[in-house]
Amino acid sequence: MIGYVLLNIAIMIILLAVLFYMNRKHVSFTKRVFTALGLGILFGLLLQYFYEPNSDAIVQSADWFNIVGSGYVKFLQMIVMPLVFISILSAFTRLKLTSNIGKISFLIIGILIVTTGIAAAIGITAATVFNLEAVQIEQGDAEVSRGDQITESYGTIQEKTMPQQIIELIPANPFLDLTGARPTSTISVVIFAAFLGIAYLGVRRKQPEQAEFFAKIVDTLHSIIMRVVTLILRLTPYGILAIMTKTVATSDLDAILKLGKFVGASYVALLIMFGIHLLLLLAAGLNPVTYVRKAFPVLSFAFTARTSAGALPLNIQTQKQLGVSEGIANFAGSFGLSIGQNGCAGIYPAMLAVMIAPTVGINPLTPSFIATLIIIVAISSFGVAGVGGGATFAAILVLSAMNLPVALAGLLISVEPLIDMGRTALNVSGSMTSGILTSKVTGDLDKEMYSDGSLKAEADM
Repeated sequence: MIGYVLLNIAIMIILLAVLFYMNRKHVSFTKRVFTALGLGILFGLLLQYFYEPNSDAIVQSADWFNIVGSGYVKFLQMIVMPLVFISILSAFTRLKLTSNIGKISFLIIGILIVTTGIAAAIGITAATVFNLEAVQIEQGDAEVSRGDQITESYGTIQEKTMPQQIIELIPANPFLDLTGARPTSTISVVIFAAFLGIAYLGVRRKQPEQAEFFAKIVDTLHSIIMRVVTLILRLTPYGILAIMTKTVATSDLDAILKLGKFVGASYVALLIMFGIHLLLLLAAGLNPVTYVRKAFPVLSFAFTARTSAGALPLNIQTQKQLGVSEGIANFAGSFGLSIGQNGCAGIYPAMLAVMIAPTVGINPLTPSFIATLIIIVAISSFGVAGVGGGATFAAILVLSAMNLPVALAGLLISVEPLIDMGRTALNVSGSMTSGILTSKVTGDLDKEMYSDGSLKAEADM
């Protein structure tokens, strides 16, 4: 058995060496990401063919693959909170953005919330068209255990009113939130940074010398953190290879086949919502094909890594490649981590609510239920963490607000990772779309940069 593990590790090392060779030959970043994704899927399928998903050989090999895959994600998570904080703060210190900061924030948040409401409507429609009901899913030991875990972990949410949940967004201890200790830490850091930024604007009017000194410090920190981001992003192809290999190799194909209708309905809803993003760009006079081509690296990473927060550096970088100013890209990327996640906080909770409602005698197709659900989904999308478990947290918020049993949120545990991949990619797309549309509305979008066929930012990758 050890021999098989060593063989698998050796193959992974060879594939990593191939990506390193491509880098030395100056193959473009996008092509390396494509290659890593393809190699990861192929290697994962081969492991599925020769071993059982839960075999010791797969489990031990995956542990070693995690050094590259999970290690890369941890590096990204390491920089997320500092990046969110300094990105918001630096947006205030840049003169071009401070003149219309309120309008920009309103537009970004408005687009995120509206698209989340649309995503909820699509989720409701998909669940209805595919006739999805919670009673159709057999509850085994894993589902029951997951339900008990959810009830234990998130039971306190049910006891809180909506105003109390909103209060949770306010940072009582910003230094604690900078560690990401709470599910709402990301938006709390955004709020804290915004307060510092507003204070900076006040000081700039009355004490310009001190404000200028502070701005230089912020710009210096921003430059250093962005350099760290660049160093981490260079590891993206290697991380995607390892993550994709592990994901494919350890997926329970039997469970996926049994719950194929639920997986299919979820991805139909996700693809339709992604199409809505493209239609919004088209309505704004922008080429959606260009967007897809340039956004593919970050969307593929979000898909494999299942973390919107970890994708933040690539998110901001991609928006800048699409002609979005750095300030707006910072705002859209940071806000999108904790507000209006189209996949995790929009489609998923809405589909679950429609599936679970019949178990307590509620008709999910009544206009009052649908309208209430869409509104609650939109409101509850504030403060959802862009990390693993964010979708569950969003679902619990919605189910508890609709007085539905939260334990049933564990029904899809066997296919949760597969669905979560698509949800996360859609979250990131929604965030980038909000930044692009906001730039277009404010007249800050660099159309030549958007249409430029070359990805200039790749030079540093």
